[in-house]
Amino acid sequence: MRYLHTMVRVRDLDASLRFYRDGLGLIETRRKDYPQGRFTLVFLAAPKSPEAEIELTYNYDDEDYGSARNFGHLAFRVDDIYATCAHLQAMGITINRPPRDGRMAFVRSPDLISIELLQEGEPLPPAEPWASMPNTGSW
Repeated sequence: MRYLHTMVRVRDLDASLRFYRDGLGLIETRRKDYPQGRFTLVFLAAPKSPEAEIELTYNYDDEDYGSARNFGHLAFRVDDIYATCAHLQAMGITINRPPRDGRMAFVRSPDLISIELLQEGEPLPPAEPWASMPNTGSW
């Protein structure tokens, strides 16, 4: 058996690509449009683990997917959790659970998918503004 990918449905493909590609740094590996089926598939992967992909499924017809809390989360190991969170915050993305401990943070995609960010190696020393930043919303 071989792990292939995780699929998440997205409401706005451009907003989702801005989040996953431009914000998190994932790389688009392939894309396939199915106009007869009225959907597009976009596959993304982290540079250090290209074999583990995320499949973004964009259905052309609007559909309410709910709050997405029934899906746990996607997790990514990052080189510098503070720099990653600062980059996402500068893009206007809310840091729902700040990396107060220098080890873990949570954000949400435009489609409310929880994303866990984990520091590579040992936790970074606590630093501001993260150390005193409260949680925002749910993750």
